[in-house]
Amino acid sequence: MHSNWINKLLLAAVVTVLAGCTTSKEQLMPHGDRSMQDIWHQQTGEGGSGQVARRQLLDARQSLRRPLEETDRQAALSEQTRYTRTAANEIRRQFQRLPNPDLVMYVFPHLTGTDPVPVPGYSTVFPLYQRIQYAMPGERTEAY
Repeated sequence: MHSNWINKLLLAAVVTVLAGCTTSKEQLMPHGDRSMQDIWHQQTGEGGSGQVARRQLLDARQSLRRPLEETDRQAALSEQTRYTRTAANEIRRQFQRLPNPDLVMYVFPHLTGTDPVPVPGYSTVFPLYQRIQYAMPGERTEAY
């Protein structure tokens, strides 16, 4: 019983393979009289009706064009500079410096050294953080 099922499956596979081999390429995909290069030239506009369509498209574009005036040129230039990417503005935009407040410290008069030498009182300014800290992209940098 089990071998009968396998024999039928094997017979169906052999018949399918033999039926596939009997089809000819020309019957399945007729070639025609045009070469691939002829089809390419026609579709890219290098001959035939493609060239006419290309010329019509260029004429339509030319009729829609108008010269830019000086105000339009200046507006376009300023608009483009806002979106121009440079290394400096990319770093500033993505990695903003975190605030590093200055601290003012008063040093009281004191004695210093092996021979006690008097030092007058003075004020000094130093940053809160030793290094410059940067925010990660997307991290909040405004005041809380």
